[in-house]
Amino acid sequence: AHPLHFRRAADLWLSSIGLGTYLGDPTPRTDALYTAAIRQALAGGCNVLDAAINYRHQRSERVIGQVLTALVREGLLQREEIVVATKGGYIAFDGDVPPDPRAYVQETFIKTGLASADDIVEWNCIAPRYLENQIECSRRNLNLDCLDIYYLHNPEAQLQQCSRSEFSRRIEAAFTVLEAQVASGKIRRYGTATWNGYRQQPTARDVLFLPDLLEIAERVGGQEHHFKIVQLPYNLGMTEALTQKNQRVGREMISVLEAAHQFGITVMA
Repeated sequence: AHPLHFRRAADLWLSSIGLGTYLGDPTPRTDALYTAAIRQALAGGCNVLDAAINYRHQRSERVIGQVLTALVREGLLQREEIVVATKGGYIAFDGDVPPDPRAYVQETFIKTGLASADDIVEWNCIAPRYLENQIECSRRNLNLDCLDIYYLHNPEAQLQQCSRSEFSRRIEAAFTVLEAQVASGKIRRYGTATWNGYRQQPTARDVLFLPDLLEIAERVGGQEHHFKIVQLPYNLGMTEALTQKNQRVGREMISVLEAAHQFGITVMA
């Protein structure tokens, strides 16, 4: 491997390229293709695997879990060589879309008290009991005692319905749960995985401000909090993470990449 292929960030050694598991149909055929892709990626020196519980209705997490379990059993890798990131926040079905999605949500999440109808905004939910449930599901799907990185998945979706103050309250409640999950050894660190949040104009309704999120993390977890990483689009077609000056730090407006660098936050592109 190139000398800079593995880089240390967020107290982890990360390969310069990882494998995502978002795309594809929720079918056995796609499961088989992912099985082959994950094996090939790991054999080729990629040690970062990225998922979310709602990707292909939990199938992506389950395939990763099956492959990692098999490779460890075969003696081809050790658990600590692999960095597994997953996300919670979007309603996840179980293997496929149910006949009546709204009835499924009502029976699985609302009637059980994991979330209220008001907690769910555009199929996004970051309520405390819901997140606790989702972390347990992800640990089971991935067959891992501890998740290396756990992201709140597109929390900016909540701002389509919430005021900024209510959003801050919901984030604080979510971060409180995530710090407790770190303390119990179920996750190692957490962050936000976003699509639009960090790329918006500073006046946009659903813009995310990294300094505000860090302030909440410090309020919940102190100086040793575990909000350590953010994920966002950054590529030749989507350059806003560097070109959009939407983060106020002191008297200056800077980009989210500059702010993350200044605050010591790892960015996964």
